[in-house]
Amino acid sequence: MTVRIANDTGMPRVIRTFHNVGIGDYKPYLSFALGAGETTVARMANAYSALANNGVQFPSTVIDYVQDRNGKVIWNADKRRCDTCNMAEWDGKPMPRIKRKGKQVLDADTAYQVIHMLEGVVIRGTAVRLRDLNLPLFGKTGTTNGPTDVWFMGGNQDYVGGVYVGYDNPRSLGGYAQGGRIAAPIFKDVVLDTRSRWSDQPFVAPAGIRMVRIDRVTGKKVMGVEPTNEPKASVIWEAFKPDTEPRQYTAEDEFTRRRDALVSEIREARQARSDAAAATSEARDFAEEQGGVY
Repeated sequence: MTVRIANDTGMPRVIRTFHNVGIGDYKPYLSFALGAGETTVARMANAYSALANNGVQFPSTVIDYVQDRNGKVIWNADKRRCDTCNMAEWDGKPMPRIKRKGKQVLDADTAYQVIHMLEGVVIRGTAVRLRDLNLPLFGKTGTTNGPTDVWFMGGNQDYVGGVYVGYDNPRSLGGYAQGGRIAAPIFKDVVLDTRSRWSDQPFVAPAGIRMVRIDRVTGKKVMGVEPTNEPKASVIWEAFKPDTEPRQYTAEDEFTRRRDALVSEIREARQARSDAAAATSEARDFAEEQGGVY
């Protein structure tokens, strides 16, 4: 499904998005849509922070500033000019903070749509083990072939974190290694240890986003059913840009579903009869070769 979407979208656009959010620069090959390109945890965390900030990304720093024992800032990573920051005699007051300046690297509506989908990963997907934290979290697990690497990236509107588990010289982590099984629990432990810092406030959709009731199986709009956050809920909320909502599920759709199911059963039955006939023919030929009677 991921490769199909990337192909329909066009890999040049996908690669351009990777570049815009700072993940890396890659060739327009479909495999990069599945995570074939190398990157770092820091780059991924900063890319996910753009999602949480409605598409706005800020420069990442290991250390923002350094203060002395009295609270005076003696080093600042932000090198923009601040005329009131360097007084000849420090008056003991807090150093003025320059307002952080971010860059819009994603459309705000698009960023929220991705966030809403990634909330579903925690509610009913591969990171469901974070569900009992009872926090509005988004996240994405990742597992490479081997498996040699497992990932988890996620957070909320205040904090975004990333977990990577793997060897310096890549080798298998074991057949049962998965991002949701190994990396996500590490992230969960961090949240539990810092629980008081995490906000209970849900994500706020940009103006214009439309929340629509969707059938999880068909992807069609439904009416008269209230979605729930149960992991196996059949009806869920999904975020859409204006004029992009799917049409309502109709009787015609139900007829098409039943017709396709019946056609599929007929094809399977025909294939089963064909396989049985082939097996019978092989048995007859073998018996004749052995001089026996079938």
